[in-house]
Amino acid sequence: MDNRDEIIRTQLDVIGTLINNNIRRMSDDIWGVPSKPAAPSPAPDAAQKSKSPVEKPAAESESTEAEQPQENIDDLKAELNELIGLSGIKREVNNLINMVTVHNLRRQNGLKTVDMSLHMVFSGNPGTGKTMIARLMARIYRSLGVLSKGHLVEVDRSGLVAGYVGQTAAKTTAIIDKAMGGVLFIDEAYTLNSKGENDFGQEAIDTLLKAMEDRREDLVVIVAGYDGLMDAFIHSNPGLESRFNRYLHFDDYSVDEMMSILDLQLKKGQYQLDDAARSAVREYIEVSNTGSIAFGNARGVRNIFERLLVAQANRLSSAEAPTREQLMTISEADVLEARANDDKLNKAIREREAHESEAKAALEELERLSKSLKNPANKD
Repeated sequence: MDNRDEIIRTQLDVIGTLINNNIRRMSDDIWGVPSKPAAPSPAPDAAQKSKSPVEKPAAESESTEAEQPQENIDDLKAELNELIGLSGIKREVNNLINMVTVHNLRRQNGLKTVDMSLHMVFSGNPGTGKTMIARLMARIYRSLGVLSKGHLVEVDRSGLVAGYVGQTAAKTTAIIDKAMGGVLFIDEAYTLNSKGENDFGQEAIDTLLKAMEDRREDLVVIVAGYDGLMDAFIHSNPGLESRFNRYLHFDDYSVDEMMSILDLQLKKGQYQLDDAARSAVREYIEVSNTGSIAFGNARGVRNIFERLLVAQANRLSSAEAPTREQLMTISEADVLEARANDDKLNKAIREREAHESEAKAALEELERLSKSLKNPANKD
């Protein structure tokens, strides 16, 4: 194997590692969470688990149930405020931290306190940081003494609902037991309320509501999903309305914010864009994000980043002994190649063009009919 082949092989290995790490380290690599301050180290196994954010499998994610270190609240606030975008979320979380802090001080001084509901509803499109903030909230609540462990357990409908009568309550209770001392994060929670035939989602809701009341001293539940669907879900049940009174809406990222996310990815991977590539990739992101739900915000940026690496590797495979600068640089040609091979984007563009063509034809027909009604004599 000559020097060029060795370089290309090393480059492909790096790409594979980056892609795998991006999938497992979404909160760190996409949103730019700064390094945590020094804290008492947990056991090696627990520490290794805590480095990887919770991922969402078909039923239930891996989570560490061990007690997390009680971090300094000022460090956590600084970590929150350094995240890219999320201005509204930062404001609401800081307000909540201040409220809980004063609540604790009043209690310590023998003053009356009002019962607080710390359960929350997260609404917004995919890739806007809901899981990342849920994980951070678990650490914040642990720091404030609200939770005894500060871990996060993430599930969706399949992790709570069983297929037969009587099994759902037991399955949901087992998840609640696992989440005790931390945050139970239920993604796409509105699917629990499908009201279909032989559906046991309501049984899961009833079990959850009872636990939120009986175990409220050491359990926080966060439900998440799309805007309108989450609103309908919460207002479908008086019990849900009474227990969830904190709503955090996650706005879509702006193009500038998504470029910042991409720059962070590039920096961590030791890549750089040349000037022409920067302009091209900005347009790529802007066009891709026309339909934000399909694109996935920060998740979509991650996918574009991975496509850029593949395009660059394909280009360098025909270069003889690429230099360090060439190995680091993503060119305009790489961006255009990645965009040309983006089947999802091209399909969306074709669908949009088809809809625009249909709308134009419908408008022309409407104008024709309007003229016919005004001038019956000219009617065909």
